[in-house]
Amino acid sequence: MTKIHYIISFFFFTTMWISTSAQPTQKVNAKRKPNVIIILADDLGYGDLSCYGQQQWKTPNIDRLATEGAKLTHFYTPTPYCAPTRASLLTGLYPIHHGLTANPNPEKVQNNYQTYRGGDDIGIADDQLLLSEVFKTSGYATKIIGKWHLGHKPSFLPTRHGFDEYFGIPYSNDMRPVILMENENVTEYPVVQTTLTKRYTQSALAFIEKHKDEPFFLYLPQAMPHKPLAVSEEFYTPETKGDLYADAVRELDWSVGEVLKKLTDTKLDENTLVIFVSDNGPWFGGSSGGLRGMKSQNWEGGIRVPFIARWKGHIKAGHISHEPAGIIDIFPTVATQVGLTIPKDRALDGRDISALLTSNAKTPHTALFSFYTDKLQTVRSGQWKLHIYSPQSATLPSDSTWIDPRSPDGVTLLAPYEQARANQFPGINTGDAAAPGLLFDLENDPAEQKNVAREHPDIVEKLKKVAADYLQGKDI
Repeated sequence: MTKIHYIISFFFFTTMWISTSAQPTQKVNAKRKPNVIIILADDLGYGDLSCYGQQQWKTPNIDRLATEGAKLTHFYTPTPYCAPTRASLLTGLYPIHHGLTANPNPEKVQNNYQTYRGGDDIGIADDQLLLSEVFKTSGYATKIIGKWHLGHKPSFLPTRHGFDEYFGIPYSNDMRPVILMENENVTEYPVVQTTLTKRYTQSALAFIEKHKDEPFFLYLPQAMPHKPLAVSEEFYTPETKGDLYADAVRELDWSVGEVLKKLTDTKLDENTLVIFVSDNGPWFGGSSGGLRGMKSQNWEGGIRVPFIARWKGHIKAGHISHEPAGIIDIFPTVATQVGLTIPKDRALDGRDISALLTSNAKTPHTALFSFYTDKLQTVRSGQWKLHIYSPQSATLPSDSTWIDPRSPDGVTLLAPYEQARANQFPGINTGDAAAPGLLFDLENDPAEQKNVAREHPDIVEKLKKVAADYLQGKDI
């Protein structure tokens, strides 16, 4: 047995209504359940889209989503890293409630040597109710295309949690072994990552075509712009090798455009809710849009992300809301919008934010929280943000000569070698020093430069109490 076969074997051993062409589109759409597509970018920063202020590159297709739908400017992830946020999206719960507070990792470290021994045994618990499961029991066709990262052992895989089909990498695209799966079978190792965005897009288009006559839920968690950055030849710009990040975002934007075009071609444009969001702030090479910090930190740059929702005729075109909301709100909002029934015994942390997408309504949240592992890190309430613990949660490299141990090697990680360097910091890194108990007035200081805790001790105590009440199980 070869090494590759050993790796693969070990890893994964252990109602319908049909339309007729004679019927008008409006009448057809009125008689069937709406479709839902959630596109989740990986490590896309708050400032990485031109509709959020990016000027070095353009994202016309995602901008079109915002023009034809609603854009939120204070939208938060519950952690500044992958897996807990993804679980929160699909459960409507904060990490301490759904239980996945760390990133599942297929690599096991022994004596500082990375070995493929199956990694850890963490993943989404069986007793958690996922949005995919609610869709499936409601008669929807369901598929995930892309990064799962809610556990890579068989019991955690998406086909065990409400998805009819799966195509993608079960964790981050820099975690070895980088394998591509079709349902529960490994179909490619190592993965040629330069064609990953294209292949994910083609799979999405095929799914839409296949299920155009029945309601479907498509979850499309793309790989980009997570490291290692990779793009197809059509979007690669070798004459400017330092902007691979921009190339990756431009191809991601192309992908969104292809999905929108497919919805138009299949006459599903007006019967499909499309949501675009990121799982956390940017890594090196991206942009936090003038916010402090980056991925892995609970500064605004690590947890505030773009959020756009479009559903023609239901969501107000060109609408912008500056009210705080979060990825925990996607589950209840989608359920409300398309008429899914959530079991009454399921208490969610998320709230229905449909009103934020159509009006000048206020946020339904008294406060929003962010976490690092199982620690409640920040409280956001109104214009105020309190850092319970120091926001410098992760020590990041800063030297341009730093070599990422998960860099492309031409053998197990197949991606371009010219990756973003550690001196390409994506956010603001100035301001008062990181420490527990920092208070910032985000209305007047969105970049978290000046700690005003001494000037507002009453606000500090109020937000500490809100955090304590939440941790004690009180309704916030």
